[in-house]
Amino acid sequence: MVASLLLVGIIGIATVAFINTNRFGKNPSGERLSLIENSPNYANGVFKNLTETPVLTEGVSYGSVLIEFLFSSKPGEPKDSLPSVKTDLKSLDPDQNVMIWMGHSSYFLQIDGKNILVDPVLSGHASPFSFTTRSYKGTDIYSTEEIPDIDYVFISHDHWDHMDVKTLKSLQPRIGKVITGLGNGAHLESWGFNPDQILEGDWYDSIELDSGIVAHVTPTRHFSGRGFKRAKTLWASFVYSSHGKQYYFGGDSGYGTHFKEIGERYGPMDLAVLENGQYDEHWKYIHMLPGEQFTAASDLNAHTIFPVHSGKFTLANHSWDEPFCKITELSKQHNQRVITPKIGEVVDLSDRSQLFEEWWKSVN
Repeated sequence: MVASLLLVGIIGIATVAFINTNRFGKNPSGERLSLIENSPNYANGVFKNLTETPVLTEGVSYGSVLIEFLFSSKPGEPKDSLPSVKTDLKSLDPDQNVMIWMGHSSYFLQIDGKNILVDPVLSGHASPFSFTTRSYKGTDIYSTEEIPDIDYVFISHDHWDHMDVKTLKSLQPRIGKVITGLGNGAHLESWGFNPDQILEGDWYDSIELDSGIVAHVTPTRHFSGRGFKRAKTLWASFVYSSHGKQYYFGGDSGYGTHFKEIGERYGPMDLAVLENGQYDEHWKYIHMLPGEQFTAASDLNAHTIFPVHSGKFTLANHSWDEPFCKITELSKQHNQRVITPKIGEVVDLSDRSQLFEEWWKSVN
């Protein structure tokens, strides 16, 4: 009995010590917390979605999800190395507007002479442990040393597959500004970012970045949290407005009425980057199911969908290539342009006729 209690105590102490390591960041406090407490989206110590959003679907328990994950889930992962195109990001034509996908929800953009990174995760894993949630073979073609100086980094929320401490700490000296939701600056400051690098906003705040360039912080239907505590920092999407063009960086989100509101306020969108992967009927309110991307794009009045949140990590029970297969097939029914570049392949944002091959079909 004594030995069992001692073991439980040791495990508890070790867990607390691990949770308090720097990789987990910091929760907001002081003046930052005071500002958060004045947000209309914050109540009873946590941020709230605009509509009721349970993490799990009604009738689904965490126990059943865990049992399925441990004993019955068989998500197919690629055996082959995923194909890619190694574009030299430092040698791009500065007059060209381009986007380059880095797998999952990480992507680089060069727009009107500005270098932009969104949710960069280049460490090879998407969890607190480097040996779990590993990236697929062939997806880690870029190191932080190969990234040019960045004007703006957008961080949608603090989940491990979107906010990577190793990547951010390595890039910090070469980052101009980080645009993110309220509270996330506490994480960044704990990792060595200067307060003047960080621009935090509430939903529907607008941040002027430069002449003709504005970042609008917009809602998503999701949640946040790097440890046991949830919803202490704000999750967000962004509308990046540059010299008359509108680009929607969607972050993570289940479908909701916020897409219509964003479209009415800031649309039409030249491009909408929308999550398309890691979905399940068990958590249908926090990640879009196949097909909902087209409703969201219609609400946003978006010309082109760029689907992300797939192709690098396994975080759900579907096969790795299912999101690509489903969205390309559904695009024919909806008469909606969907672009599916390989990792590293240049997307010319000024060319609406550019085509991309269905590269996943050749991967075993």
